[in-house]
Amino acid sequence: MGFYAGRLILVGLTLLIFFGLAERVLDRMHLTDKQAIIIVIAIFIGSFFNVNLYQSSELTIRLNLGGALLPLALALYVWLQAGTMKEKMRSLFGAVLTSALIIGIGWFFRNDEYALPIDMLYLYPIIAGLIGYLFGRSRKGAFVAAVLGVLFTDIAHGIYLIWTNTPGLVHFGGGGIFDSIVLAGVLAVCLAEFIGESRERIQGGPSSKNRDASVLKNLQAAGAKGDKKHG
Repeated sequence: MGFYAGRLILVGLTLLIFFGLAERVLDRMHLTDKQAIIIVIAIFIGSFFNVNLYQSSELTIRLNLGGALLPLALALYVWLQAGTMKEKMRSLFGAVLTSALIIGIGWFFRNDEYALPIDMLYLYPIIAGLIGYLFGRSRKGAFVAAVLGVLFTDIAHGIYLIWTNTPGLVHFGGGGIFDSIVLAGVLAVCLAEFIGESRERIQGGPSSKNRDASVLKNLQAAGAKGDKKHG
C-alpha cells in the first residue's frame, strides 16, 4: 500500500505545481515551478536506488537516493535561503527536538506492554511535521526541521547499534518516496502553509513582530505575486 500511496502523493504534488497552486509556497522556499517538478521527478527516480555506505557481517548502513539524499540536499538548500540566523537556528533546534521526541516515543513503546494506535511509519512524519512547524514557523524552517529531525533519528539509531555492538540495518530513506523523511517534509510545509496563510489573512499580512525587514519585504512580495496571478 505504501508503494502506491507514495507515488500518489508525488503525482498530487506534481499536479499542484503544474497548475500553479503551489506557487506561493515555492516562492517562499526560493524554488520555481520547473525546479520543483524536476526535484519531484528526481525523488521518484532516486527512490529505486540504494547505496551501501558501510557493510559488515553485523551492520549495514544504506542510503536511498530519493528517500534521503535528495530531501537532505533540498533541506540544506532551503536552510541556506532562510532569512535570518535566528530562523536557521530555530529550525535546527526544531530538528533536534523532533529527533529526541521520536526516539523517546520509540523507546517507550518498544515493548508489547504498550501499543501505539498508529503505525510508526505515519507517526514519525506527523510528529516531525508538527514540531517542524511549531519551531520552524516559516515554510522553510518547518521543512528543514522536519526532514533533518527524521534524519537525525536514523543517525541516532546507527550510533546505538554501533555503540552496543548490536547487529542491524540502518537504512536512510529506506521507504523511498514514502519514507518518513519525505512525508515529514511535505506535511510540515502543508501545516506551515495552511496555518500561516490563515493567520496572515486574519491579521491582514505577515506579522512584523520580531521579523527582519528584508524577510518581511520578501514575504509581502511573494504574497502579492501569488494574489496577482490568481486574482
